[in-house]
Amino acid sequence: MRRLGKNIHGYQGEQIDIQSILEELKDAAMRTGWRPDHFSITPKIELLAYHRASAQPQKNVYISTGIHGDEPAGPLALLKLIQENRWPQDVDLWLCPCLNLTGFPLNRRENVNGVDLNRDYRHLMTDEVKTHVAWLRQKPQFDVALCLHEDWEANGFYLYELNPDQRPSLAEKIIRHVSGVCPIEPGPKVDDWPVQGGIVRPDVSPEDRPQWPEAIFLVSHKTRQRYTFETPSDFPLSMRVNAQMAGVQAVLESI
Repeated sequence: MRRLGKNIHGYQGEQIDIQSILEELKDAAMRTGWRPDHFSITPKIELLAYHRASAQPQKNVYISTGIHGDEPAGPLALLKLIQENRWPQDVDLWLCPCLNLTGFPLNRRENVNGVDLNRDYRHLMTDEVKTHVAWLRQKPQFDVALCLHEDWEANGFYLYELNPDQRPSLAEKIIRHVSGVCPIEPGPKVDDWPVQGGIVRPDVSPEDRPQWPEAIFLVSHKTRQRYTFETPSDFPLSMRVNAQMAGVQAVLESI
């Protein structure tokens, strides 16, 4: 499958009504045993989060998406996963289905104030990220954390793995699962990092980064194994949603 050729100087593909998606997700979550875990950001903006508790949890898994308002596949993938309701019985799960509520109506990466929230996890200047970090600090350590993203320039799916303790990698299994529904990024580089088989393993020193994305905060404070999925947003939205779902399912099967 080839790129659609819509993305010129940014994402030009399908848009979603984020509030409608989140209402559907809330309804599905309430029907299937999830507990809402929301915190106000401003009087009109709320951090949306859900927790699914296991009777005998063996692992803690965190999944977030929707931090960029021009990346619709992640929220849709979480909606479908909750609707399908096929979760491991021994895993506690925390989900944040949309971290940038004001960016989606504008179909842009940044929030309504023009700030890229995914660069604010070191200095905590925005209300959204301050609230999110305060919420994260109340949670237990996660065995695995997933951040679902999209890349408007990509030619296929790829992922970033941060695994500083060299735990058994899940990256190859994720790629195998996703390759059945979506092309894999052929490389050889993404953002100046080498790509091998759709996998990017950046050599990251958090203290050397003047700005932190969510992923750096997570691996510095909440988990020692973190994956960022990047679906190619110049391909059909349904395929990207299936790719995100396949990646999540690969992780849940592996742990």
